[in-house]
Amino acid sequence: MRFLKIIFRIITLVLLMLLAFGIWWVWRALPIISGFGAKNMASAVYLQHRDPASVLREELAFFPVSLGRFTVSKEDSSVTGSVWGLAKRKAIYRAGVGCTLVNDLTETAIRQQRFDLPALPALNRDTISWPYGDKIADSVPAGVDTAALRRAMDHVMQATTKKGKPGLTRAFLVVYDGKIIGEQYAPGFNKNSVMIGWSMSKSLTAAVIGVLTKAGKLDPEAPAPVPEWKNTPKEKITLKQLLQQTSGLDFTEDYGSPSEATDMLFKRGDMGAFTAMLPLKFQPGTIFNYSSGNANILSRIIRHTVGDSAYAAFPYQALFHKINMYSLLLEPDASGTYIGSSYSYATARDFARFGLLYYNHGKWNGEQLLPENWVKETVTPAAANKQQRYGYQFWLNGAHDKDPGKRWFPDAPADMFFADGFGGQNIFIIPSKKLIVVRLGVNNINENQYLKEVIRAVP
Repeated sequence: MRFLKIIFRIITLVLLMLLAFGIWWVWRALPIISGFGAKNMASAVYLQHRDPASVLREELAFFPVSLGRFTVSKEDSSVTGSVWGLAKRKAIYRAGVGCTLVNDLTETAIRQQRFDLPALPALNRDTISWPYGDKIADSVPAGVDTAALRRAMDHVMQATTKKGKPGLTRAFLVVYDGKIIGEQYAPGFNKNSVMIGWSMSKSLTAAVIGVLTKAGKLDPEAPAPVPEWKNTPKEKITLKQLLQQTSGLDFTEDYGSPSEATDMLFKRGDMGAFTAMLPLKFQPGTIFNYSSGNANILSRIIRHTVGDSAYAAFPYQALFHKINMYSLLLEPDASGTYIGSSYSYATARDFARFGLLYYNHGKWNGEQLLPENWVKETVTPAAANKQQRYGYQFWLNGAHDKDPGKRWFPDAPADMFFADGFGGQNIFIIPSKKLIVVRLGVNNINENQYLKEVIRAVP
């Protein structure tokens, strides 16, 4: 009898522990589900002008996000998400700055924020030749196998994931020697459709840091100018270590369960400040740890460097509009700081223009916009990055690997570097092949395969 009582107590304790864990998981996870769905539904509806049903079917159908319910309100340009009626989160749309989750600040306070954005030039871009406009040459450079290129593009548009799900590629664009030689879109999308960049946003953020470096306002080798770090062990973290993802901050980039990444993106109003307050886990510069938090600290540094009054317009005026990237939209968090890790929208052609900027070593239309050595520094991995696969917020193909089998993409050259986002958003820059390849979609497909096919189609 005593033995049975002990067993009963153990079972009861285990069940209570499981119940406590379940309550903890629900408390942490449900707001993330609500926030993720509300934010992405809002941007799809108000920026891409899409039918909410297609967003539910294509972007929000995976578990556990499929547990959520998302209500679009055209009356106040918002989307509200919840799970079983709990953990409600609201995303609001504001013209010119896109969609923002309401966190920490009140909705009224967020809606009252002012963003002084530059006006777009009144141009008929279809009459201006690429890359300064959208007029594309009818001919392709000599040596391009157009039939092979068409097959490669068709394969991409039809590709599935490893599990057989549709890849849902929405745009695929190939630039060779500065010229668009291939371009294809899924039904419902075209050259004017803006699409999310996800973590390609990190590469955009790094480029703005480059502009400020060229202007003498920032120094990658100097301690990062983060106010909270003064007189703490974190004050030794350099700007370069933030760029190279070796800051040492205790940040877990996990989207399969609650983590610093999901808490930051879906629960915090000031994402850079949230990350800046995290403790050190490693000595700065010693461990590579990919972190969206580092990118949002960089975005906050940009804001502090240029000042609040100039900040909203600065990335556009100082860089993106100079490279004719007029469709780009950067979405802010509730504090008004651009979410430098994740939320940028642009057309496939504009993402290709950004790739061209780096292909041309930071020069555009005769003007050196980035420091002359910026691209070289971008493709130089930190010593702490043992696989040599990351530079200044860009991924590398393993630039120093002599063995193709050790490269990230074995059928692509070692000098390839790329901006990469969730679901297979990519800008591949391959200097040795004079190529820029842009793919935008919903689900990851076999990038090595389509890169191999495209490379074979050019001289």
